Amino acid sequence: MRVKDEIEAALNSIRPAMEADGGGVEFVSINNEIVTIKLLGTCLACPSSSLTLKFGIEKTLKEKFPWIKEVVRQQG
Repeated sequence: MRVKDEIEAALNSIRPAMEADGGGVEFVSINNEIVTIKLLGTCLACPSSSLTLKFGIEKTLKEKFPWIKEVVRQQG
């Protein structure tokens, strides 16, 4: 299984909780052990989106893939 597919599978485990609140997450890329994601829906303007990013998405991915250095949000 490719790394991208493994990351997508991990994101699938947290998507239902985000979608329940009208949000979502999309994998964009991985470069130098840094994963870039795009937040969707209500997550775009949510004041808690930085917490979701660090303590939800990043924590989940780092637990499954300890080599990941950071998860960042796509700008723009």
